[in-house]
Amino acid sequence: MNQNFDILVVGGGAAGFFTAINIVEKNPKTKVAILERGAEVLGKVRVSGGGRCNVTHACFEPNELVKFYPRGEKELRGPFHQFCSGDTIEWFEKHGVDLKIEEDGRMFPVSNSSQTIIDCFVKATQKLGIAVLTGQSVQSIFKKDNFWKVETQNDNYIVEKLVLATGSNPKIWEMLQQQGHAIVSPVPSLFTFNIKDSRIKELPGVAAQVTVKVKDTKLTSTGPLLITHWGMSGPAILKLSAWGARILFDKNYQFTIYVNWLNDMDTEDAEKILKTLKQEHAKKAISKKSPFDFPNRLWESLVLASNIEAETKWADLSKMQLQNLVQQLTNSTFQVNGKSTFKEEFVTAGGIDLKQINFKTMESKLHENLYFAGEIVNIDAITGGFNFQNAWTSGFIVANAI
Repeated sequence: MNQNFDILVVGGGAAGFFTAINIVEKNPKTKVAILERGAEVLGKVRVSGGGRCNVTHACFEPNELVKFYPRGEKELRGPFHQFCSGDTIEWFEKHGVDLKIEEDGRMFPVSNSSQTIIDCFVKATQKLGIAVLTGQSVQSIFKKDNFWKVETQNDNYIVEKLVLATGSNPKIWEMLQQQGHAIVSPVPSLFTFNIKDSRIKELPGVAAQVTVKVKDTKLTSTGPLLITHWGMSGPAILKLSAWGARILFDKNYQFTIYVNWLNDMDTEDAEKILKTLKQEHAKKAISKKSPFDFPNRLWESLVLASNIEAETKWADLSKMQLQNLVQQLTNSTFQVNGKSTFKEEFVTAGGIDLKQINFKTMESKLHENLYFAGEIVNIDAITGGFNFQNAWTSGFIVANAI
């Protein structure tokens, strides 16, 4: 029976490491161990942001930051007032890692390598004497008197305080259900749409600023859309997948979307512009050059989809063809048939019911001395560094409370 530790942090990912480091920095005499079921720690950090690690986002106002969380918006307001993106930047600077802001607001280490973040964490655990124990798969968790007893396949631990930072681990969720916690069943979030459609078949790599809506729902999203070999991706689609995670799961990922390739322009304005073009460019072929702010190849494809032959001149455009083109531009209909995981950004919606957590301390409302950090709870965000920010904030709050 291993009683060498005061606190056990289960999960050797971003949230686990950040929590453990902050606990010992605040209480240097505390003995802390991190348990990781795999052979490697910080695996998700390594692959995040294409191997560069998207540490946080340059949104420094807590009330604005919460708007990027489809689940957790209300609950995170308090925590973000305690530890926000600005605090993250300062924390990493203090630990020798400088971050930089990219055009879209995402923040990365200046080194452009996730290894910098991993090295920072590993070095801190070594310096603070935190034990990092790999190959430790938790088999059971139960409370004995005032202690937590944790059994792994090759060891038993008895500790005063237990922190769970196990992300979307169904086995741990099951153990928590046995302890009376309600789990919101997990569904995928952050995925791309599989679409087979002749209009986009030849256009992988083409991007446009769009508005996308899901038919028969209130789901809508604006931003860059990227056409891929299997369908559609890019921020506009990923945002829809996050906000619609439950709704789209219930539809079994079979649904219809409307794409406005002119972003927020309505049909009337689009029609006016096309009528003006008809007069001003009478002698020119319609399909040759995109009059809008998106690539020629996409324009050509939408023109052909409107039953307009490639060589047709503006002057010869019939009323019917003009209406077709307006529809294709402002309200293209596409059938979505399935989803694909976005890069390695495997994020799920689901986890411990937020009503059972005290967000001032991240402690379980059902059990004393049981704390949660990161994605184990029913909080998730759109892509852009927000899921990591939730890991840092919740870890910091746990450390403070302890």
